[in-house]
Amino acid sequence: MGWLSCCKRSNGAQPGRKKKKKDTTWRIFSLKELQLATNNFNYDNKLGEGGFGSVYWGQLWDGSQIAVKRLKSWSNKAEKEFAVEVEVLARVRHKSLLSLRGYCAEGQERLIVYDYMQNLSLHSHLHGQHAAECHLGWERRMNIAIDSAEGIAYLHHHAIPHIIHRDVKASNVLLDANFQARVADFGFAKLIPDGATHVTTKVKGTLGYLAPEYAMLGKAKESCDVYSFGVLLLELASGKKPVEKINPTTKLTITEWALPLTREQKFKEMADPKLGDSFAEAEVKRMVLVGLACTQTKPEQRPVMSEVVEMLKGESAEKFSILENDDLFKPQQTTSSVQGTSGPCSSDAITEEKESKEDTIEEATDSSETVPSAR
Repeated sequence: MGWLSCCKRSNGAQPGRKKKKKDTTWRIFSLKELQLATNNFNYDNKLGEGGFGSVYWGQLWDGSQIAVKRLKSWSNKAEKEFAVEVEVLARVRHKSLLSLRGYCAEGQERLIVYDYMQNLSLHSHLHGQHAAECHLGWERRMNIAIDSAEGIAYLHHHAIPHIIHRDVKASNVLLDANFQARVADFGFAKLIPDGATHVTTKVKGTLGYLAPEYAMLGKAKESCDVYSFGVLLLELASGKKPVEKINPTTKLTITEWALPLTREQKFKEMADPKLGDSFAEAEVKRMVLVGLACTQTKPEQRPVMSEVVEMLKGESAEKFSILENDDLFKPQQTTSSVQGTSGPCSSDAITEEKESKEDTIEEATDSSETVPSAR
């Protein structure tokens, strides 16, 4: 896919030309304009970096703040990811999806411009530079879960064509000034042709979040995002990482940790210790049960994202009651139907979340990282 093919709106309008509607539009930026906004991509403006390139904070002539993702070096692979991300972002508009402000493609420069997210990513608040500050109370966590679920549900059920994100994780959930969640980074996204049940593709994503069937067979469908989101819910409730080292030779996935405690109804013990006693146990239970339902090994047993939204909001008591009484959560169960991180895969696009030497770089945008976030 050439980048030019992604630069027309789905309604046929040319880039930069405003619709009659009042919603925010995106446009083409000149390289000079973005150089001025970022002080010529000054190091002091850098928000993060990774395999894709670097992300910079910038300010436009009208005073509005932006985040600019700059391609590190031109390649066919990078060009394709650039084209995919611009095309997907140009197609979607939802309060829980990161908004595209525009893009620039001059010579070999490829830049994507986003809204600036003042509170970085969910990852930074759970595991990174802001974790000790405890900005995420329980109410905020519930809202973040619902907001991000609604964003993914929009991609799966309402975008035309439907879209699979393929890299749902904590560092790809960004937080605005009011801690409203925005799902970000669509470089790996796949558009699903009408009538197709899945697309077969090279495996891309992040260890700890990959659905087992996708890691093994490369068949991407909406249920793969559901699995990743289930891991995210468990992470949000517990404050634990998707995969944690027990000792130098043993790792435990968050699902392997959560399922036994759930069967024993130990939901208080599962809540993030940073919350103290300031959480609603019934809501922790709801988030954990939905998370584990999403991470079942068999994709057909997972809920769809619209059901996830309903259950998180408490709008479907009947569905949640059925979930509570599922055999998966009965104490006598011995064989787990939930699986954690899949085994190694040869794909060079699978990455593992790593601790950064500098906290400000942990939002890095490599092939599986996202970063329009705050300094």
